[in-house]
Amino acid sequence: MKTAHGRSPWLAGITAAVALFLLAPMAVSVSAAFVVNYSRGIASGFTSRWLLQVWDVYGQTVAASLLLALACVACTLVLGVPCAWALSQSRSRLARVFEELLTLPVAVPGLATALALLLAYGGYTGFRQGFGFILVGHVVFTLPFMVRGVAAAFARGELRALDEAARTLGAGFGQRFLGVLVPAVLPAIVAGCLMVFTLSVGEFNLTWMLHTPLTRTLPVGLADSYASMRIELGSAYTFVFLAVVLPVLWALQGCAAWLQKRISP
Repeated sequence: MKTAHGRSPWLAGITAAVALFLLAPMAVSVSAAFVVNYSRGIASGFTSRWLLQVWDVYGQTVAASLLLALACVACTLVLGVPCAWALSQSRSRLARVFEELLTLPVAVPGLATALALLLAYGGYTGFRQGFGFILVGHVVFTLPFMVRGVAAAFARGELRALDEAARTLGAGFGQRFLGVLVPAVLPAIVAGCLMVFTLSVGEFNLTWMLHTPLTRTLPVGLADSYASMRIELGSAYTFVFLAVVLPVLWALQGCAAWLQKRISP
């Protein structure tokens, strides 16, 4: 049965039930951040003590995680977009093998990737103890998400025709790549940026192995707060995590939607 607007109330009801099932645990967890004692519930009273304690101990991880995620997006843009174009233009077996190797960090557990980086580059003390070491791990993990999506966009037949037309008009490779090809696949690039940012800001397994006490990120701080054995403290950190990350993601999605409308014919 459908309404006059063509919407099924059954489908809307199932969607609402699934959304409630998924969001209810998060709401229960976050609510524990505002009570004095979770085991006694709201009868124990409300407090902001846990939030202030989390911010005092882990506040510096907020800026570190956001800057790390933005740096990861920048690196995957510089490395991933040209790589995606090269893969889309080649039909050689070597290109296919390289593409499969590129996706390996997605299939391999993050702990294994982190161990490989530690064995290969952990001896460089200055590099090992900085955020650059974690950034390398994040780029290795997120690069396939940028490359695969953008390469599929580059492989469209009409882009080859556009590239050929620009070539016949005398445009050099740089002019064709930056002036014709990249603008044509901009929606795929923006989608890749959103995916890379989201994955980087929430990445834990790999980061947990690579971090030092001076290079903690939001997910690592979240794990530390859970290890404190105080449910209220861990819930307060969950609230801080959501309060920081969700507005940033919504803003980025808004920018992507605005950009999509600007470039759509």
